[in-house]
Amino acid sequence: MSRPRLLDLFCCAGGAGMGYHRAGFDVVGVDIDPQPNYPFEFHQGDALEYLRHHRHVFDAVHASPPCQLYSTTANAHDASGHPDLVEPTRGAILEAGLPYVIENVEGAPLVDPLLLCGTMFGLRAPDVDDVPLALRRHRLFESNVWLMGAGGCAHDNTQVAGSYTGGRHRTPEHRDNPARRGGYTPAKSVRAALLGIDWKMTEHELAQAIPPAYTEFIGAQLIEALAVAL
Repeated sequence: MSRPRLLDLFCCAGGAGMGYHRAGFDVVGVDIDPQPNYPFEFHQGDALEYLRHHRHVFDAVHASPPCQLYSTTANAHDASGHPDLVEPTRGAILEAGLPYVIENVEGAPLVDPLLLCGTMFGLRAPDVDDVPLALRRHRLFESNVWLMGAGGCAHDNTQVAGSYTGGRHRTPEHRDNPARRGGYTPAKSVRAALLGIDWKMTEHELAQAIPPAYTEFIGAQLIEALAVAL
């Protein structure tokens, strides 16, 4: 039996795509920029134009339009130069008539979204000094398929680590300082392990990546919905 095909729009380096692949999809990515580290079939170009011309060969679509406009860090810099692509993306996907998922950060104008967190999937890794770290990385997911939740956040007292550019290594006096929770960025290899990324990514790509566990969870539900629709 052939695998269903999923179109991965604004695909970046493939964090979301890998989750769908693990769930059982054949994945094709599209991005306006070159993505040499994308692990599946890739096409460079305008994501929404590609959708309009090729929607007939796909069974479902995922889109991660740029999130800088809605990021919690937007107030720290001028976000006015970043386009609002959520509404145009939703419009193009609805026109395509496919089962879809749109992903973005908290604060983005998604409709009745599902929130996922790294703690729902046990995304943890030891730091370079073996201190346990946990990833939270909240992300929102809108879909026209009913999505079951993953049980709610499981935040605890484990040191929270980010996966943003520029690792800030622990010093002995900071190892047990709870004030650093949520702002600590470990070494690149630790960030990749926290995200569940086991293929090559740059520092910037890791900073933007969706943990594949999120879309593997969602992708399994999309697979079931497609099977019911047949």
